[in-house]
Amino acid sequence: MIEIILAIIIGIVLGTITGITPGLHVNTVGIIIFSISEKILNHTTPITLCCFFVSIALCHAMIEFIPSLLMGIPDEDTILSIQPGHRLLFKGKGRQAIRLTSFGGFLSIIILILIMPLLLLLLPVIYSLLKDYIGFLLLFTMTVLLFYFNKKEKRYKSILLFLVSGILGLFVLNSNVGNNLGLLAILSGLFSVSSLIFSINSKSKIPPQSDDKSILIDYKFKKSAFAGSISGCILGLLPGLGPAQGTIIAQSITLNKNITPEEFLITNSGVNISDTLFSLIALYLINNPRSAISVYIGNILPNINLTHITLFLFVSLVCVSTACIVSIKIGDFLIDNMQKIEYKTMNMIIIGLITFILLSFTVLTNGCLWYVILCYVTSISLGLIANTADLSKSNLMGVLIVPSIITYFGLF
Repeated sequence: MIEIILAIIIGIVLGTITGITPGLHVNTVGIIIFSISEKILNHTTPITLCCFFVSIALCHAMIEFIPSLLMGIPDEDTILSIQPGHRLLFKGKGRQAIRLTSFGGFLSIIILILIMPLLLLLLPVIYSLLKDYIGFLLLFTMTVLLFYFNKKEKRYKSILLFLVSGILGLFVLNSNVGNNLGLLAILSGLFSVSSLIFSINSKSKIPPQSDDKSILIDYKFKKSAFAGSISGCILGLLPGLGPAQGTIIAQSITLNKNITPEEFLITNSGVNISDTLFSLIALYLINNPRSAISVYIGNILPNINLTHITLFLFVSLVCVSTACIVSIKIGDFLIDNMQKIEYKTMNMIIIGLITFILLSFTVLTNGCLWYVILCYVTSISLGLIANTADLSKSNLMGVLIVPSIITYFGLF
């Protein structure tokens, strides 16, 4: 029992570090620990090591919203939170934005645990019926989302942007640079650096942030968290999609096209956190690991049973409760100190930091430097097109979705 508690504490600490550090993904730490797992298991039990992986994954999922909200540095899970988060930040509601994502994620986990008996009964049956049609479901889902969530006058421009970004994704993800390096280059360019450059040119400044920390946990809040939680489960059936698309699916569930920034943040956080937990549960329900962390757990515990899942649920409650408090404290600290920095200067520093991380990672992994730079510059250009044409950056998620659809149809 003491070993499990220590594993949870270490997982929370490392998850906080990976979540708050730009460019450092939980999978980076995860693969290091997994690579030496045989030596670790000489001193502890498989279940203890798995509790560590559950802790670091969930804590990272909660904390990783802070860099995207306050600094515009995304990964594939927090991409869509940037624009709504920045809208609140420029209204002086940065503290509330942090609390919305924190409590939204916490509530979504509670909802997911409450509906778990229903999931245990229904999901294995549903998945067995749909698994041969995943490619068609992905294509149908994205067609509906592209037409439904884009205004008529911008619809065809949005589809074109989606397809062009998809072509970029095909070239990068099927190149020899490696998926991690490729994703870092294109996601940083499309969603982060392009927004920061656009922000510099528009001479944006962070206004003083209100000391108001209150948020209203009303029907809309609960509905958004519920939609996020359900969408996180749907992602388990549509493995080509990630939390960014799950948020759009959640909008469909609530039939809310005109979603507010507050509702969007709650939903996006709920999707991200519940998808992280569900990826672990999917090992037991449908024998389908949905993340790198779940693959590690599946290898360490090849025969996961209901007792293991029950333990993981209790561990997740401890982790998410703790991470909720930690994220609020870290968020408030950063907001207090961000006001002392000129926003244009901070944007330029962040652009330099992201570029330095990308180039360093390329050199350290013996990647092709000129190819990574080409992908990076192309991604920035596509992101700036979306900004200047006033198109939703969710259309740029074609960079991940188009390759997934083509893969499931066996065309590439």
